[in-house]
Amino acid sequence: MDHAEKAVQLFVQGLNCAQSIFVAFSDVTGMDEDLAARLSSSFGAGMGRMREVCGTCSGMFMVAGILYGRDIEKDDKLKAQHYKRIQELAGQFREKHGTIICRELLKGLSVTSTPVPEKRTEEYYKVRPCAVFVRTAAEVLDRYIAENPPVR
Repeated sequence: MDHAEKAVQLFVQGLNCAQSIFVAFSDVTGMDEDLAARLSSSFGAGMGRMREVCGTCSGMFMVAGILYGRDIEKDDKLKAQHYKRIQELAGQFREKHGTIICRELLKGLSVTSTPVPEKRTEEYYKVRPCAVFVRTAAEVLDRYIAENPPVR
């Protein structure tokens, strides 16, 4: 199963958007899926349901950090290269959906930023476009990795 399919499947099974991406790429990052799910759990619904940066983008950025990010070495050139990479990933997502902000992606839907998650019902999945965003983020990330193989 490819990353996009796995990520969508994880989302439909109840993981949040960030978890769906980050866990789907566990085979690439080498991270245990349970640890990956816990680490990314805070970033769903635009970071803790605050409707800020879309969790799918946060998931992409975390995977990119593991694969390409700098460590504790203080090299501003590497830092700038990595930030450029993150902006490129965000730009590819934005090209497809117009924004990377959760509340803007869900414009027109009745969404709140209360900490209580919505029930994942059949109706939820019918009206919520999040699975589409999950697929886009996974495809963008897969394409980026294929074109820029990690050196580590």
